[in-house]
Amino acid sequence: MSGTETETAARQGWMGLLARAPAARLAALMAGRALPGFDWLRVPETGGVMLRGRTGGTGAPFNLGEMTVTRCTLRLASGETGHAHVMGRDRAHAERAALVDALMAGPRAAEIRAEVLEVLAAEEAARRHERAAKAAATKVEFFTMVRGE
Repeated sequence: MSGTETETAARQGWMGLLARAPAARLAALMAGRALPGFDWLRVPETGGVMLRGRTGGTGAPFNLGEMTVTRCTLRLASGETGHAHVMGRDRAHAERAALVDALMAGPRAAEIRAEVLEVLAAEEAARRHERAAKAAATKVEFFTMVRGE
């Protein structure tokens, strides 16, 4: 991977993490933090997107349904730009996610990564592990007995 591809993959990773994070948890992690001033390039707006799926993950695409999404774009006073798309109608969640995205492009990136993104990633991994453990507990093993003929 080239440097640009690596940076793009990293940004996609944290933007996805911010979009999936519980809004209240992101708010708690950002509370009490000195946040820079910013100007809106696109105020938080709510709309819908069409979800598409593929049969078996490889088949022909089909429209699965619609989902409500809130998006916004902002520019910090120092010039960094942040974008966010989050599920639902929570404008404050979109604003906080865009702020984190913009801060990750500036000198506070290491601080934000350690105190916000890594915490959210660890909590998400724990939730996934818990869900997988619950599913594994209900797994049924089937076996076939060979009949003598």
